[in-house]
Amino acid sequence: MATDPIAARPILPTAPTRPVRWYTLLTYGANDVMGAGSMAVISTWILIFYTSFCGLSAAQATIIFGVARVLDAFTSPLIGHVSDNIGRTWLGRRFGRRRFFILAAIPLLPSFAIMWVAGQSFWYYLVTYVLFEMVYAMEIIPYETLASEMATDYRTKAKFAGARILCGQCSAIAAAFLPAWLIGWLGPDSPDTYLYMGIIFSVLFMLAAGLLYTFSWERQRPPELAAAEERDRPTLGAAFAALYRNLFSTLRIRAFRLHLGMYLGGYISQDIYNAAFTYFVIFALAGSTAIVGQLVGVTYIVQLVAVVIAINFALRLSPAAAYRFATLSFAIGVLIFLGMYMAGYTATSALFWLPVVFAGLGRGALNYIPWATYNYMADVDEIVTGRRREGAFAGVMTFVRKMSQAAAVILVGQVMQASGFVSKASVQSPTAIAAIVGVLGLGTIAMLVFGALVSTRFRLTPATHAVLLDEIERLRAGGTRPATPDTGRIVEDLSGWRYDQLWGRNPVAAR
Repeated sequence: MATDPIAARPILPTAPTRPVRWYTLLTYGANDVMGAGSMAVISTWILIFYTSFCGLSAAQATIIFGVARVLDAFTSPLIGHVSDNIGRTWLGRRFGRRRFFILAAIPLLPSFAIMWVAGQSFWYYLVTYVLFEMVYAMEIIPYETLASEMATDYRTKAKFAGARILCGQCSAIAAAFLPAWLIGWLGPDSPDTYLYMGIIFSVLFMLAAGLLYTFSWERQRPPELAAAEERDRPTLGAAFAALYRNLFSTLRIRAFRLHLGMYLGGYISQDIYNAAFTYFVIFALAGSTAIVGQLVGVTYIVQLVAVVIAINFALRLSPAAAYRFATLSFAIGVLIFLGMYMAGYTATSALFWLPVVFAGLGRGALNYIPWATYNYMADVDEIVTGRRREGAFAGVMTFVRKMSQAAAVILVGQVMQASGFVSKASVQSPTAIAAIVGVLGLGTIAMLVFGALVSTRFRLTPATHAVLLDEIERLRAGGTRPATPDTGRIVEDLSGWRYDQLWGRNPVAAR
C-alpha cells in the first residue's frame, strides 16, 4: 500500500459502491418530506399560529426562534462531528455511522405535532420548538451525508439531489394545501387545523425515515482505515476541540464558501418571503388564510416543474448560470406582487397567478441548485485534506439553514412589532402594513442580488468536477503535479489552495 510522504497517512483505494436503483432515489428523496416539509410548514404558518391562536406577541415568537438557534449552534455541528466518528463504536459498526441517527430519531418525530397545541404558555412553545429542532438536526444532518456515501459520480449525485428536492416540493405543496382543506372542514377560527396538520406530518416523517433507513447504505470503509480509526479514537475533550476546528475549517474551502453565499442568497430570500407573505396577503391584500394556502400551494406546484427544468440545466451546463436565471425570475415575481399592491388589487384578483408563476419558477430552481452543488463539496474538501468529512459539511449546512430561517422570521417579527402590529387583530394599521410590504419586497430582492453576485465566481460544473476527481486519484496514487497546467488552475480555483498545498499539505488537514 502506497504512503503519502507529506501527510504520513495510508493511501487507500476508493471503495466500490452499490448500484443506485430507482427505489434508492425515491426513498432517499422521500425523506425530504421532513426536511422541506417541516420547514415549509414552519415558515408559512408558525408566526400566524403563535400570534393568532396562542396569544404570543411577535416579539415573543422571535425569542423562541432565537433561543432555538443558539442551542442549535452547538448541537448541529456536534451531530455532524459525532456521525463522522461514531463508526469507531459498536453502534456505528452495527447500524451505520449515519443511519444509526436516522433510526434513533424515528420514535422522536411526533415532537413536531406537539408544537401545534393551542392555548399553552410561552414556555410550552419554547420547549416544544427547541425539542423538535434537536430531533430535526439528529435526523437531517446524517441524511445529508448519504448521497455522498452512496454515490461518487457527478450525475448520480445530481439525481440524488433532484429526487430530494422533487419530493421536498411535493411535501411543501401538502404544507400549503393541507391547512386550506382543514380550514374548510373545521372552520377558519379553529386552532385544531394546525394540530391535525402537525399529526399528519409527524406520521409522514416517521414513514419516510423508516424507508430511508431500510433502503440506504454507507460506503464500505477499507479494513485498514477502520483499524486506524480505532487506534486513533479521540478522548472526549479532544473530540470537542476537533468539533469546532472542523466546523470553521470547512470555510477555508473556496468552493464551499461560494456555495454558502449562493445558498444564503437563495434560501434567506425565500425565508423572508415566506414569513412575510401570509401577512402580506391577509392584511395588505385583504385576503384570508384559505387564500394564502391556495397561493402558496400553486407556488409549490410551479416550483416542482422548475426543479425538473433545473435538474437538466445543472446536469448539462452550469449550476451558477441556472442560479442567476432563478434569482431573476423570483425577483420579477416579487416586483409584480408589489406593483399590483400599489395599484390597489386584492388577493381575489385572477392576475395574482402571474407573479405566483414567476416566483415559483425561481424558487424551485433556487431550492435545487444549492443542494445539488452541496453533494460535491466533500470531493473538493478531499483534495485539500485527503479525508472524507461529509458530516462536518452537513453540520455546517444544517446550522446555516436553521440560522438563516430564524434570522428571516426574527426580522419579520421585530419589524412588525416595531411598526405597531397587534396580535389577533383582524385589521392592522397603515404603518404595520407598510412594514410588511417593505420586508417582503426589499428584504427578498436584496438577498437575491447578493446570491446572484456570489454565483458569478462559482465555477463547479460537470466538466470541472470530472477534472477534480481525476486529480484526487492522481494524488492518491502518489502524484505531486497536475496532469496539465489547466487542470492545476481548475483545482486551485475550486479549492482555494495552491496545488503543492493539496492532499494534506495545509493547515486544514490538521486533525
